[in-house]
Formats: sequence, C-alpha cells, structure tokens
Amino acid sequence: MLEFHSASTRMVNSKRAITECLEAALGSNVADCDLIVIHASMGHNFQDLVDQARQLAPRARVVGASCCGIVGSEGVSESMKDVAIMTVKGRNELAVAHVEGIRGDNSFEKCEELARQLKVANPGVNMVYFLGSGIDIANDRGIAGFESVLGREVTLFGATSSDNMRGLVSYQMVDDRVFEHAAYAVGFADPTLEVDTQASHGFVAVGEPLVVTKSHGHRILALNGRPAWKEYTRRLGLPETATCGDSIPVGALAEKLPAPLAREYGNDHILRVVTKRELDTGVMYYATLCPEGTQLRLTMRDEPRIFADMDRMMGELTKRGGGRKPVAVFHADCLARGRFLFNRVMKDELVNRMQFPLSDNGLVPPWLGMYGFGEFARLGGENTYHNYTTALYVIRRRN
Repeated sequence: MLEFHSASTRMVNSKRAITECLEAALGSNVADCDLIVIHASMGHNFQDLVDQARQLAPRARVVGASCCGIVGSEGVSESMKDVAIMTVKGRNELAVAHVEGIRGDNSFEKCEELARQLKVANPGVNMVYFLGSGIDIANDRGIAGFESVLGREVTLFGATSSDNMRGLVSYQMVDDRVFEHAAYAVGFADPTLEVDTQASHGFVAVGEPLVVTKSHGHRILALNGRPAWKEYTRRLGLPETATCGDSIPVGALAEKLPAPLAREYGNDHILRVVTKRELDTGVMYYATLCPEGTQLRLTMRDEPRIFADMDRMMGELTKRGGGRKPVAVFHADCLARGRFLFNRVMKDELVNRMQFPLSDNGLVPPWLGMYGFGEFARLGGENTYHNYTTALYVIRRRN
C-alpha cells in the first residue's frame, strides 16, 4: 500500500530547503521513498532543488513545478522562497511519465503519450496526478488525450504550473532536468485507494457578454469583432499595453454552465484565465478550446460567497468520505485567490476551513497544495479543467 508524507518550508537556500523538507517528512530515513513531488516558488533555483533531492533519495523519481505559493499541513505561505513536498513510498504501485514541448496545439497528442507511458509502466493505474505547463496549453484537449488511452473512469487531478502571476514563464521538473513547456503525470495503482475531487470558485458573472467572433483552437483572435486583447482590456478598464499579470486578478472570464452542472457546482458559470497575449496581433491564449460564438462574461469576486461555497464543498467532501480520514490531500488553488485576492488573515482562514474538516483530532493529513494557473477536478462525473477555484483531491482508503 502507498504511504504519503509531506512537509513545507520557507528558506532562501534551495538545497537546504529541500533537505529540511525531506527530514521533516521522513525523519532520519530521508532516502526511504520512491517518489518526491516538489512545489516551489519562483525565487528558488529549481536545478538545485532536484539535484539535492536526487542526492538525498537516489532511488526516488523526482517531479515538480513552479508556483506562486504553497499550502502544506503546516499552513499557507506565498513568499518567493516557498517549498513544499509530498513523498510517496510504494514503487510497485506507482508510474511516472513525462513529455517535453507541450503547447496548446499539441495538448491532445502529448497527454495521449503521457497516458500510454503510464499504461505501459503499470496497467493498474486507476487515478492520475497531472501537472502541465501553465502557459499556452489547451487543457480540455489534454484531458481528452488521457481519456483516449485510460478511459473516462480514471480520475485526473492536478494543476498547471505558474510564475509569480506575471504570465511570462513557468517551470516543470522531472528527475534531474528543468523545463519550461513540459508536463508530467503520476499514476497511482494502489487498489485500496480512491480519490475524491471537487472545485469551487464563488465569483459572479456580470455585464454584457464578450462574444468570440474569431478563434483558432485555444487562441481567441477577436471579441465583438475587435482584436481580442484590445477589447478585453477595454472592458476591464486597463490599457492595451497591460500584461496578463495585470488582468488576472480582475479579469476572470465566465462561461455559462448547463443547469444540472450549475446546480452541482453551486455556480452558474465556470471561469477561465488568460495567461498569454500577443500585443502586436491582439491574440489572447485561452486555457481551453474556445469556438466562435462563445459568450464570455466578466466577473466580480463575492467574498462572502467564496467562503460559503468553500464550506459547502467541504461539507460534501466530508459527507462522501463517510467518516474515513484522508491518507493524503493534493490541492490546487488559483494564484488570484491567494495574496493577490485576500489579505493574510482571510487567506489563512480560507485554508483553515479546508483543512479542519479533513483533520483527525487536529492533525492535518499529508498535504501538498500550490497556487497555480489552473486546476483539474471532476464536475458532472467528468474530468474537468477549472480556473480561479480551490480544488481538493482527497485520497482515502476504500472500505
């Protein structure tokens, strides 16, 4: 059976940071694991992180990504020097795959390749943790690529990597290498485990829609007949020269959900983020395919609703658990829900509302969370990509 341990720290020296995390997670047996998953803020040297991890745990596979802050069992931190890890023991019930060069136009093919690698490595994989590049990726096509090989019944959970909300570059780590446009997948094949996923955002759509009048795949070329970025920033009240980082906190785009999904989600809309734009052409890079005719609305955050929706989600997750406590929790949060959206007190309270219902006599389970560009969680029984949400992936033993 798979065993999970986690730890997090805020430390300037990258090698010392990963050493401290491994010692806190595993005690004196720092080499006693088969997988190390790393989330690290942009101020770290990612090559130093993976080199030190491999030196201390030479038999372990190492994967990781850049992020805009971390959440661990110790709490939340969003400095430029955060590191959090999850270690997993159980080589025969794990599979690791990775691809290079994933982008919006090849997301299906690259994720199909990841799924094939997992299936060859371990045909018993029943859930997949996926981490892809956060910039220029069509995430719905990535989901379709996984499902074409593994089937729709295999739950996909995870996130997309981020920077410190600039939308310039994000990093992924696999074993001893650091990439800018790569993706990795971890397949879990422990038949005693199951994962329960759910996401929530709490934003409200407002105003008249922006209509996609020209698009190509995941790239929006025109909104309301005008260059997309120019029209988008005009509606936001931002200059056309604004960066994606300027637009992310205020510029969530909402797509209307069918009524049954809206009831389950607790919200009429699913949100999308823009993480890349071409200033000369006005092209915006969407996180999923966006066909012509799609209506997109701007949104307003509703802080009481964010907390109310969080409590609702935690009640549903707890009820479905039937009293079983998690053996581990993976967690993806939108970077705009961190310090760019809340002050310190509210952010800590939000995380506490996640962790307390899943704790056992005050002890938080092994927990690995990140502030990234996007989140994966099921909706309507289907693997789904989300933005601007808190998404929790609760792993429990089956009855």
